[in-house]
Amino acid sequence: MVKDSNPKTVYDLEERAFQFAKNVAKFCKKLPKSFSNIEYVKQLIRSSGSVGANYIEANEALGKRDFSMRIKISRKEAKESAYWLRLIMETNTSDHEKEAGLLQNEAIELKKIFSSIFEKSK
Repeated sequence: MVKDSNPKTVYDLEERAFQFAKNVAKFCKKLPKSFSNIEYVKQLIRSSGSVGANYIEANEALGKRDFSMRIKISRKEAKESAYWLRLIMETNTSDHEKEAGLLQNEAIELKKIFSSIFEKSK
């Protein structure tokens, strides 16, 4: 997990997802402005922000089915974020590899959390 000064980050999943999206946005600002990076960054910004947005929607779900669908979307978006981060790491110089790796690990952890929530909600 990418560390943040907010102690609430570890315990509050909405906050954790928010911090993830925020950290991704800050990371993306540091990347070189190549054609491929511009496209990858657009996708990564969308998917990383969607993780938390769909989790908020899940918490306001109209029923069990709606909750499950939103959790599955959060899981899918976390998995997609990990994919875009991997692609960025493997197509750029190693200057940002450590930070991208930490973000990728956080995306994978979020995916696992949402998978667990989904399994328990069945």
